[in-house]
Amino acid sequence: MAPLLIRKDTVFQPDSSRVIARFLYNGDDRSKALISTILALETSSQVRQLNSVLRKYAKRHRNILKVFERHFRKLEVLLKAMQIDPQDLETNQRLLIGAYFTMEYSIEAAAFFNPSIVADPDQSGVELGETRVILSFRATGEGHISSIVFRSALIDQNNDIVIETPGRLLDSPEHVRNHIYKKKSFLSKLGEMQDLDNLAYPTLEGKLTETFTYEELKRYVEETSRLPEMDIAGAVFLREVMWLASSHYEMDFSLDTDISERVIFPIADTEKRGIEDARFVCFTNDKQERSYYATYTAYDGINILPKLLTTRDFYHFKVLPLHGEIAQNKGMALFPRKIKGKYAMLCRIDGVNNYIAYSDNISVWRKATLIQTPRFPWEFVQIGNCGSPIETRAGWLVLTHGVGPMREYVLGASLFELESPENEIGRLINPLLIPNASERDGYVPNVVYSCGAFVHNQSLIIPYATSDYASTYAVVNLEELLEDLLRDKD
Repeated sequence: MAPLLIRKDTVFQPDSSRVIARFLYNGDDRSKALISTILALETSSQVRQLNSVLRKYAKRHRNILKVFERHFRKLEVLLKAMQIDPQDLETNQRLLIGAYFTMEYSIEAAAFFNPSIVADPDQSGVELGETRVILSFRATGEGHISSIVFRSALIDQNNDIVIETPGRLLDSPEHVRNHIYKKKSFLSKLGEMQDLDNLAYPTLEGKLTETFTYEELKRYVEETSRLPEMDIAGAVFLREVMWLASSHYEMDFSLDTDISERVIFPIADTEKRGIEDARFVCFTNDKQERSYYATYTAYDGINILPKLLTTRDFYHFKVLPLHGEIAQNKGMALFPRKIKGKYAMLCRIDGVNNYIAYSDNISVWRKATLIQTPRFPWEFVQIGNCGSPIETRAGWLVLTHGVGPMREYVLGASLFELESPENEIGRLINPLLIPNASERDGYVPNVVYSCGAFVHNQSLIIPYATSDYASTYAVVNLEELLEDLLRDKD
């Protein structure tokens, strides 16, 4: 019998009023016609139109003029093709053009789900028995495009989560492609993605230096694409090269933003259709230094690509793809420390069973070992992790999701040896959490799902999603859970 689990009444609902300003582009021909129409207006009419936009939207965004200017700069190549020098335009003209190429996007209008939780790096001012935490959520808006959003909260002595009032002026980061690529690993990842037997590959390989930047690679690709013998296969290969390169980037948020206002929205081509199911973990290295990692799935509408997000302060983030033969599926979850000198990762490379992988390099994963197969009826379809393992006195505690009849998702729990986590110690015979009557209806019915839990005051805090629509959380006594897992061991 599963230990007593207490559901809390708090529900984290999607809020359609939370919007970001996105670049809006409808193709070269329509854009050229639109720009010409705007510039044909009388100067006084241009000013009136801009003022009207500012009256309606300035209070909905942190710095709407900065947004308009940034979106205008994205049009500079098009303007030059129209034989218009951007520098010749007045400030009002640039801003008005930028406004016409801007749209509001409600980031969480459709769903607010699949949460994870970590301790906030700032614990100043908390009382005894309290912990300040950061919750991450998968927010989904129009077109089912997913992003990562955050909430700051306090867990009190009674295990109640008190969410701080979210800020209203959402901010997208300025991203900088300043990653330094290594030729060997970059070409290796290309080889995993596609056949390298084409005309473009040897030419590009010859141009690449041992290390190179995104801008240098872009120049090499452009030079290679202009070769007279270039064919369709080569052109496709070169597009894949830039697709992979755009997966590496860094981003910074303004220091005057609240964490609830920072939105990690798809930036790279590899994730243009969504950033899915971030599993955050606080990682401690060999020097006892802490940083935060999140594994997530990038989706471009056809392909998925596991990626790694890293930060120390939740202001500056670095993103890179995960390489290797097993970095091809969803649901990778990093352990919070090295094991026997190696990074360790849970994964599900076949879509059905749980595996563990070890690596000397946090971004390269080549071999995996099977550690769990479905055993009970509620997990016969598949079993997977629900976030990073939690270190306890009895072993690594892993929350799992199991899929059974009617595609019902439930949460379970398993225990693994601390220094040999490929060895399972115990597994709950019955689910820890099953969708109840109020949780069964939503975008995807009969689903409860989590991307990470947290230990507080000898209790396990489990934030979880309900039917891919909203989120809530539950609490279970940690010692009771461990005793049940040890009792259920083989």
